[in-house]
Amino acid sequence: MGGDGLSARISRQKSDSWQVRITVFRGATKVSLDAKGRMAIPTRYRERLSARCEGELIVTVDKDHCLLVYPLPDWEELERKLVRLPSMNKVARRIVRIMVGYATEVDMDGNGRILVSKELREFASLDKQGMLIGQGNKFELWDEATWNEKRDAWLSDEDDGDMPADLESISF
Repeated sequence: MGGDGLSARISRQKSDSWQVRITVFRGATKVSLDAKGRMAIPTRYRERLSARCEGELIVTVDKDHCLLVYPLPDWEELERKLVRLPSMNKVARRIVRIMVGYATEVDMDGNGRILVSKELREFASLDKQGMLIGQGNKFELWDEATWNEKRDAWLSDEDDGDMPADLESISF
């Protein structure tokens, strides 16, 4: 749908009206990685990922030292925007270099697992225990201890900085 990065599926209901279904990933789930770096995608997401992207995912890095996991179509939309950024702009060049440079294609296997490469695991300090955090059109994958530290710091931080105008109008 539009440029919001969320995937949509249009289906016809019995009443002949059209319904748009948006694939959204939400929630925090503890996950385990085995010695080879395989991680099982939680069951509740597998069907949606199969429908959205046939289990084809992209894993890349984030500046917060976690990993970002995108369904392939959502990544491709973001990647098109990233590669159009001005190459003479240092900040843009760094973002593209890091995000696109580390972008790794992974496929869910028959057991719903993905293989997270050694380089990506090292970047995010992922060992055996992780946290998969739904972020709408993507997931963040954190080392569990790092996630717990960051989450606690964010929750206790009194200085949230300048609130973006878009957030000021939302009631929580």
